[in-house]
This record gives sequence, C-alpha cells and structure tokens, in this order.
Amino acid sequence: MKKTTGLFHDELCLWHSTQGLFSLVLPVGSWVQPPPSAGLAESPESKRRAISLIEVSGLSQGISIQSAPSANEANLMTVHPTKYLKKFQELSLDGGGEIGTFAPFGPGSYEIAKKSAGLAIEAVDSVLSGRLKNAYSMSRPPGHHCGRETPMGFCLLANVAIAIEVARKKYGLKKIAVVDWDVHHGNGTQEIFYNRSDVLTISLHQEGCFPPGYSGLDDLGEGDGKGFNINIPLMPGGGHQAYTHAMRKIVLPAINRYQPELLVVASGYDAGGFDPLGRMLLHSESYRSMTDMMKAAASEHCGGKLVVVHEGGYSEAHVPFCVHAVIESLSEKRTEVTDPSLEMMESWQPNNRFNDLQNKLIEEIATKHHL
Repeated sequence: MKKTTGLFHDELCLWHSTQGLFSLVLPVGSWVQPPPSAGLAESPESKRRAISLIEVSGLSQGISIQSAPSANEANLMTVHPTKYLKKFQELSLDGGGEIGTFAPFGPGSYEIAKKSAGLAIEAVDSVLSGRLKNAYSMSRPPGHHCGRETPMGFCLLANVAIAIEVARKKYGLKKIAVVDWDVHHGNGTQEIFYNRSDVLTISLHQEGCFPPGYSGLDDLGEGDGKGFNINIPLMPGGGHQAYTHAMRKIVLPAINRYQPELLVVASGYDAGGFDPLGRMLLHSESYRSMTDMMKAAASEHCGGKLVVVHEGGYSEAHVPFCVHAVIESLSEKRTEVTDPSLEMMESWQPNNRFNDLQNKLIEEIATKHHL
C-alpha cells in the first residue's frame, strides 16, 4: 500500500546547540554531539522523543520517513539577504554566539539550520509534486520568529517562508495560506509577507507572550497585503474550546474566502498545558482536532495539499504525544498510544465564564476581518 504521509527528519537537526558548550571536557561541534540538556528550553529532547514514540508505536510503518537535502544558498536568498547569511555563517564557523534577540547557537549551526530549512522545502515539494498527500517537517532550529535579517526566539532561518518561496518559484503558486498555532506570535513570517497578498498569514497566539507584550490585533497587512494578515491573540489560560472556536470562527472562514493552492501549518506545541514558556491549556487531542480541521480545509480547497512544519514546544514529556496525534491525523492511522496526561489536562480546562468571554473576543476579531 502506498504511503501518503511523509515525515521529514534528520538526526543532524538534533545536534543543533543553543549555546556553545562542552560535552564533559570536549568542545561541542564537528563530531561531538551536544549533551542532553543545553540549559535552555529549546533542546532536542522533545523532538527526539517524538521520533522515538512514532517508532515504538508502530506509526512509522504507515508513513514515509525520510531526510532531505540541505537548503542551498539560492534557496536561502529567496528570503534572507547575503549580508545576514554571511554573518550567521561566520559566527557558526567561529564557535557560535548570539546573532539576534534571544537567538543563541553553537558551532556548526549554520549548516544544521540549512538542513532544517531543507526538510521544510522537501516536505512542501513532495506534496506539490504529488509524491505524497501531506507531510510533516521535523525542522530544528525552528523558524517562525526569524524575519529577513532579524533572528529571534531560537529561530535562525525562516523555514516556512523559504519553503514557500522555493515552491512559488518552481510551481508558480499564486495563493498560499499559513496557519501558525505556536503559543508565540509568528512575527517573522508576518514580517516577510506583510506587504503581499499571495500569502495569507494567520497566527493564533497567547496575547502578550512573545515577542513580549505583542498582541497584533490591529496589524492587518500593508499595501497589497492589506487584509491578508490575521492575528488572533488569545487570553492566557485558554484551552481546547478557545482554540477550536477560533479555528471555526476565524481560521476556517478566512481560508474558505482565500481559497489557497497550498496550506502550511507552523505547528508549535508550546500552547500545551505543561509547557514552561506558555500559559495555555491545550492537550494532544486539541492538536489532533486542529489538524483534522486543516485536513478538511486542504481537501476542500487545494486537493489535500497540507504541510505541517515543527516550531516550538518545550515540554519533553508532553510534546511527543501532541506530535504523534498530529501525524496520526495526517496519515489517518491510529495506534494503541494513549496520552496518559489527557484526563488530567481535560479537567484543567477553563470554566464557562472564561470561555464565554474568550468567545466574545474571538467573535470581535472575526467581525474585524469581515468573517
């Protein structure tokens, strides 16, 4: 039976270090892998454990798992100027450092970031070429905070934007929609496409979380992009009902109106209830439900062409169950895996008074965008 869902992953991405480190007494880099914890939230473990769960559950047998070529310089320059790329490369060769706003990295991370972007490029290409129905890119380092030359929040290259630009050039796409449900605002993606109508950008995020204090409610795009940027700031403490209501009231109607040829999800898992860098209450079934909605929208408008690109998510124990649920949804294959935290997290969900207030605010945003 043909496998219709792809998982694009490369071990090299798990060797990215968020700070220059020693492993015991050996300097990280070249053939020396970073130690298990680099001291910052953005570590490889949530991704590594997600891959392990996919293997152990047997889900790997029903999907196509593959690596991809690294992005080349021409790919990167569809988004990033040469000056920025040169600076990043030089620092990487010199042992790493801090290149933007809270965007530290260790030795060799330029090449690893090129691999991360390459996974996203290949995931998109595999879907647009018809080799796969849908795909998941396990990209690391992440990308949605990175603007053209403004790295931020662990993001060093704009993975989603690069994959989109490469695909536009190759396939001549005129309309692409990006839905970002990372708990933090997708400010880099917004910046890159803010003046354009050929990419609809939608971000659901915890209001004021990151970038610190940012809401984005009134940032609708400029010039040709006016009306093609939608921000959905949600109150801290929102859970399954808040997100699914926002998806039904704003995200799906916006996609229906736009009618994209490709749908890309920037999938962070830091809106999960255990995450140390967010204050939201999603659980694994929330991510399954939202992925189901995106599949339905992709089927209606773009022949099922859906690509999910991994972004944030820092609970090493919980993220694997969320990733697993997303890939089960994409592949339409269920395993025996059960999320042991699900019952507890369902009991944490906000009460009706909270949900009523959040629903009212969501409906105000929908009205603002004439949805």
